[in-house]
Amino acid sequence: MDIEEFRKRGYETVDRICKYYQELENYEVLSKVEPGYLKKVLPKEAPEEPEPWENIQCDIETKIIPGITHWQSPNFFAFYPANSSFPSILGDMYSDMFNVIGFNWLSSPACTELESVVLDWMGKLVGLDQKFHSDGRGGGVIQGTASEATLVTLLAAKYRMLEEYKAKGADEEKLRTLSTRLIAYGSDQTHICLKKATMIANILFRALPTDDNFSLCGETVKQEMEKDITNGLIPFFIVGTIGTTNSAAIDKITDIVDAIKGTNVWLHIDAAYAGSALICPEYKYLLEGINQADSFDLNMHKGLLTNFDCSCLWIKERKYLINALSITPDILKNSVSESGMVLDFRDWQISLGRRFRALKIWFVIRTYGAKGLREHVMKTHKLANRFRSKIQQYPDLFIIPTTPNFGLVNFYVKSNDSLKNSNKLTEMVSNRLNESGKIYLTQTKMREQYIIRFAPGSPLTTEKHIDQAFELLLKITQEVTVNYN
Repeated sequence: MDIEEFRKRGYETVDRICKYYQELENYEVLSKVEPGYLKKVLPKEAPEEPEPWENIQCDIETKIIPGITHWQSPNFFAFYPANSSFPSILGDMYSDMFNVIGFNWLSSPACTELESVVLDWMGKLVGLDQKFHSDGRGGGVIQGTASEATLVTLLAAKYRMLEEYKAKGADEEKLRTLSTRLIAYGSDQTHICLKKATMIANILFRALPTDDNFSLCGETVKQEMEKDITNGLIPFFIVGTIGTTNSAAIDKITDIVDAIKGTNVWLHIDAAYAGSALICPEYKYLLEGINQADSFDLNMHKGLLTNFDCSCLWIKERKYLINALSITPDILKNSVSESGMVLDFRDWQISLGRRFRALKIWFVIRTYGAKGLREHVMKTHKLANRFRSKIQQYPDLFIIPTTPNFGLVNFYVKSNDSLKNSNKLTEMVSNRLNESGKIYLTQTKMREQYIIRFAPGSPLTTEKHIDQAFELLLKITQEVTVNYN
């Protein structure tokens, strides 16, 4: 493909992208293909000779699109808001054009410096303390996902704790022994990425019980830490969540801060789900506890119109992260990095190479402005509230077991007989909804109760789509309950 062929195919591709978004509402949301479908229709060997682009494009239509679940559909209400935007797509296109491998400043200065600038922009929009900004001892960095952010902050916390013991005279053998006694905490609602991070780092982990609102409380943290210290363990890391995956619950961050005061326990705030809301004045009340934390993460690819992957991590003391992860092979040594005047983001993450992801953030913020982003967040929450109000009009059919937060509505089908029957009815309704192809929702289980989650987020979603989704839910629920009874 030469440059003129690329120009032609590039125009065609942009036209196809536009056509996709124009027709998105016509697609069944959830793919209906069977496992292994693609292996049956693709050759067993790679082609020896070049193929015409027309053939490749045809295969997108006939082989790939049938296997796509349409996350950008206005009728996609599953998981969490994970929506793209045209400025973000263009940002990724420019990133692909440059194709830099930004492991250090010198490899592409703009890649590093724009990342620092836009992370400072976002930190200020959220309302993070000055200590999280790059002009001090902290700063922000783009990770692929909140899972990566949790892992690297866990490693930074481990480094900080062991440095404390090292300063007291512990030798390497003693430090290895101490490492086996380190314990990290989350709640029974914390995202599973924390458990996975402790598995990777070979660290002990305990999920602490939550209250009736599924929030982790400071008193629980304090009591469990005291027990573990008595048993010879060393608490060093805890995750507080703003917007849990199951129910968008909010941990009692200020109480957790009080519980760990006077210790060297690292507090990481996982706001991957709901951090986008913090740019809105309505949610600034949450900042008091957040700004006492050591690190904070939100996903711009959840709710802020930025293509996956784009998880924004801020840290107050970057030296712990850098010292925990830094390694400099001879091929990467250079006078600029050694001068200490620049940041090398390879030392802030697991992988060495990194893409120019800051471009899409830059494009999105500049195109929408802070005002436009806030309007999108609040529109999503307003649509969720519209759905909730409709659910509440049928108390004989539906129960909302948790306080709706951050545009997530949880509900289940009511049964006067038993939890078992309620779970069965709810599961049947969930399956029927998704089988219809008209909408897509996901489910979870909270304290043995089967629950359907409703999470709007697409910029294309309107009140019409909310109303249609509810009418479909009502119709199917009434049919299921009549037939079941």
